[in-house]
Formats: sequence, structure tokens, C-alpha cells
Amino acid sequence: MKRLFPILGVLTAFLLSYGLYQALVVAPKEMTMGDVQRIFYYHVPSAWTAFILFFINFVASVWYLIKRNTAADIVALVAAEVGVVFCTVVLVTGPLWARPVWGIWWTWDVRLTSTLVLWLIYVSYLMLRRFSSSGQTPVLAAALAVFGALDVPLVYFSIWFFRTQHPQPVIGGGGSLDPRMWHALLINWLAFSCFAFLVCWSRYRLEVVQRRVDEAEALASLEDVRSAR
Repeated sequence: MKRLFPILGVLTAFLLSYGLYQALVVAPKEMTMGDVQRIFYYHVPSAWTAFILFFINFVASVWYLIKRNTAADIVALVAAEVGVVFCTVVLVTGPLWARPVWGIWWTWDVRLTSTLVLWLIYVSYLMLRRFSSSGQTPVLAAALAVFGALDVPLVYFSIWFFRTQHPQPVIGGGGSLDPRMWHALLINWLAFSCFAFLVCWSRYRLEVVQRRVDEAEALASLEDVRSAR
């Protein structure tokens, strides 16, 4: 597996570079919005990647609640951390697009508000994991993750169920994209997905090592206490 990592790293770097070229050079300029529309090739793939990571967090959290499996707990933690990063990209690139197109940075639109709530839920999840030292922290975090996952469908389907200022979806929304736009969009999504996988892989290995070190330190402290007695 260690030999596979650099190969995937090179592949991911190539995909990210190729996706940038597709988004900035190959994809045509949108007639109404102009070049600012090119944010779309990073905003949408970031959202899709965040949704996938939050779904992985949900599945791993449910599995942990059922089996109390340590690996599942680590997967849930890692997926949430990387998912929050991509969700942050969504919340940053959205206003950058909205300001020149809508004339405002932000509006309390259902899609925007539910995305912000989703981000806050998972930031709360990470803060609970980081600052709570209770033995029940993984269980409480898993329960919070299950609750947070309920907001993902609301974010995605909000533009179908509510009147919203947010543009209609590119899939199933009745609109159409130039094939070159589709190509740029999908290449960037693939690149972001590969990058997310590499970060999750590295973070998982680091977390495993960190927990082993913590367990060794705890056992050493326990031995010192016993020796002192």
C-alpha cells in the first residue's frame, strides 16, 4: 500500500492540473455571467466531495454505534475532518460567485442557510472530538454525526422543494451544459475525490499511530502508578 501512495499522488497532481486547464482554458465562457462562472468548476465538485465524505462519516458512525469498532471511529473522524475542509471551500467560493452575479455576498436562502448549518454541525462534531476527554465521546460524536447527516439531503434537495435564489442543479434540473463544461466539471470532481482520498488515507494512518502512542503512554503511566505503590 505504501508503494501505491506516491503513484496515486502523481495521478492526483496530474488530474488537478488537467482540471485547472479544462476549467480555465478549454471550457467556454458562459454568455451571461462571463468568466466568474468558472468558479462553478470548483464550487460544485467541492460540494459533491463534501457530501460523499459526510455520507462516509454517517456510515462509519452507524457502524461504530453497532459494533464499537475502532477503525470505524477513525474513518468517521477522518471523513468529517476532510469533509469540513471541502464544505468550507463551498462556503467561500459561493459568495465569490454571488457578489458579481447577484450583487450581494450572502442571502439567507434555504440552500445557503442549510449548507451553513451543515458546516456548523460538523465543526461542532470536530470540536467535541477535540476537546472532550470523556470515555463516551466517540459515542456522542457518532450520534451527532447521524443527526448531521440528515441535513445533507435537505441541502441537496432544497432547490427542488423551496423557492430559492440558488441556481438550479446541473443534474436533473432541466438545464443543459456545453459538453466541454461537463468535461471540466467531471474531471475536477475526479481530481478532488482523489485528493480527498489521499488526505483521508494519510490522516487515517496518522490517527492510528497517534492512538497507539496514547495507549502506550497511558499504560506507561499506569505502570508508574503501580510501581509507586
